[in-house]
Amino acid sequence: MCMNSEGGSRFVKPDVVTSHFHLRPGDRVADFGAGSGYFLRALSTAAGLDGRVYACEIQKNLVETLALVAQTERLPNVEPLWCDLETPKGVRLADNTLDMGVFINTLFQVDDKGVALTEAARVIRPGGKLAIIEWTESFGGLGPRPDHVVDQKAVTSMAEAHGFRLEHDFPAGEHHYGLMFRRV
Repeated sequence: MCMNSEGGSRFVKPDVVTSHFHLRPGDRVADFGAGSGYFLRALSTAAGLDGRVYACEIQKNLVETLALVAQTERLPNVEPLWCDLETPKGVRLADNTLDMGVFINTLFQVDDKGVALTEAARVIRPGGKLAIIEWTESFGGLGPRPDHVVDQKAVTSMAEAHGFRLEHDFPAGEHHYGLMFRRV
């Protein structure tokens, strides 16, 4: 984690960012590409004990890590799931299950972004939300390679082509942008 001169993180802060999601207790949310679980505690707290957080990850060793994080941090509403975002029905959830989905530093790693967004649209209920947070650019060894950065306008166009409508942007840190979509 990179720190600025004031000692604070220059990157995405989970508690701050998830406050822009306006999750309610009882909400069902999926973190698509959850990685090692950096956002799990913030999402779990926001969804509350009556909610559910699906930590979706393709790397099986990270699914095991997510289970360990959920156990050691006492996050009983977190369910790690092996998911393949780039395969139809690869997200192992029923249609219209979620109140919200989030892609956080994920799309730049996905080859078939169209399938990933189609999967998100399949599992997020109509009227549900999708938050996308991505790097604004490559920062000399930090973040994605320059040819993998996903432009904000491109993300908006792709999401809108796959069943979402842009509602607003939100602050997501010094090196990231955040976009909130609604499933139509």
